Amino acid sequence: MNVKGNIVDILNKRIFKGEVCLENGQISAIREVNHEVENYILPGFVDAHIHIESSMVVPSEFAKIAVLHGTVATVSDPHEIANVLGVQGVDFMIENGKKVPLKFNFGAPSCVPATSFESAGAVINADDIKLMMENPDINYLAEMMNYPGVLFDDEEVLQKIEHAKNNNKPIDGHAPGLRGDDVTKYIAAGISTDHECFRYDEALEKLQKGMKILIREGSAAKNFEALIDLLPEHYNNMMFCSDDKHPDDLLLGHINQLCERAVAKGMDIFKVLQAACVNPVKHYNLEVGLLQVGDPADFILVDNLKEFNVLETYINGELVAKNGKSFVKSVPFEVLNNFNTDIKKVADFRLASSSKKIRVIEALDGELVTNQIAADSLIVDGNLVSNTATDVLKMTVVNRYKNETPSIAFIKNFGIKEGAIASSVGHDSHNIIAIGVSDEAICKAVNLIIENKGGVCAVTKTTEKVVALPVAGIMSDQPAEIIGNAYAALDAMAKEMGSTLRAPYMSLSFMALLVIPSLKLSDKGLFDGNTFKFTSLEIE
Repeated sequence: MNVKGNIVDILNKRIFKGEVCLENGQISAIREVNHEVENYILPGFVDAHIHIESSMVVPSEFAKIAVLHGTVATVSDPHEIANVLGVQGVDFMIENGKKVPLKFNFGAPSCVPATSFESAGAVINADDIKLMMENPDINYLAEMMNYPGVLFDDEEVLQKIEHAKNNNKPIDGHAPGLRGDDVTKYIAAGISTDHECFRYDEALEKLQKGMKILIREGSAAKNFEALIDLLPEHYNNMMFCSDDKHPDDLLLGHINQLCERAVAKGMDIFKVLQAACVNPVKHYNLEVGLLQVGDPADFILVDNLKEFNVLETYINGELVAKNGKSFVKSVPFEVLNNFNTDIKKVADFRLASSSKKIRVIEALDGELVTNQIAADSLIVDGNLVSNTATDVLKMTVVNRYKNETPSIAFIKNFGIKEGAIASSVGHDSHNIIAIGVSDEAICKAVNLIIENKGGVCAVTKTTEKVVALPVAGIMSDQPAEIIGNAYAALDAMAKEMGSTLRAPYMSLSFMALLVIPSLKLSDKGLFDGNTFKFTSLEIE
């Protein structure tokens, strides 16, 4: 089989008319041939860091949509399901991913639980990491979020890193805002990447000290504009990733969108494609073709090198997508879950107080980081309540693994004017998070999640809408197209309720992510990510 087009040879920085010859899933020859075909042939796109679980579909369903956008491989951290189900969850992701053509490259989650300040469903210790690193299906040690553990020579953390080194597998980083001597020590420990940079100067320092920097553009965290100007000079050491991609966004595009935006800024096509196609393959030693003779036949056809509209996607020589139609089939799988908490009462969300001021989480649109601000309390019948006039709303995190008293805090910038929203997608431990205008609405939303053994929902006095996520409480058992459209409708409802955030549910899911400063809420209480200690809600 031969495929004709304008061949984009990234490694040699040239484009020429020719044909790619396929044989037994590999590229047997690439010939310069004159023809009238105007399409371009280039290596497939690779997402250099993604949590498949955040797409709310299992890997096999993710693949159905991703190939439409020219994605042939991912570097996937199964951290989310690992926090719910441990090694069993990682094994589920690997086995499900093997049933479809897309090349999932899973890592061993390094931080399960992410911290000791929250309740997770499982633990993955250094002994578990040792076994996982010896597994050929595990490609790398996934993001080392516990950077304080690295800096303070925590024995368990260093053992995990050593197991990766002993197996010659890369170690991913996660160190937002880490600078100076601290980041120097972090890198010296063997950590080679970071996808958490949100400032140009931070990313530049890490690049200059030898790190590979990933430009992240996900559903909530969007760092493309802050970092893209580093690409022209540092393209050999940069990659593109989405980190967390919600299902409605996945339907619209993937890494192809970042290439389009970079080229629109006037950046050299070969430098852009180096980051999108080549660098992840080389850094993580992926068995993914780069459009060279002898490589696996992993490549795509696009109509032009500006919009990157994908016409065909090939993986191991198999045509897996063409003209907007995916040939990846749904596969059967066992539904795993871990939900063990009872229905809640409205009284569970009451919080008695006489404090005049409270400490409030300020959510920032498009960022995982938050601010810590002070706000006036609104107290009704001795109970701290939401203040819709100032957009300071009550928030709760409910332990989903056992019956415990819900933790309570307050948050600004969600903008909800009625009802409540809730989700069991709550990084990193995936307890239930809810925000609402009243205790009654919050309770109603939380119970809807519990009844469905996981999901995302919105409730008002007249309407309830839920997208059930029965797989570990974080993924659907439905096809990607169905879940993507259902999620889009739920997102629209949250915005009709008043939310002004671009991705309210994605932002909600990160409000319990303790390893990202500044102020977050776990099921155990309000947490200061700068001091890495619990703090009080009441100020005075």
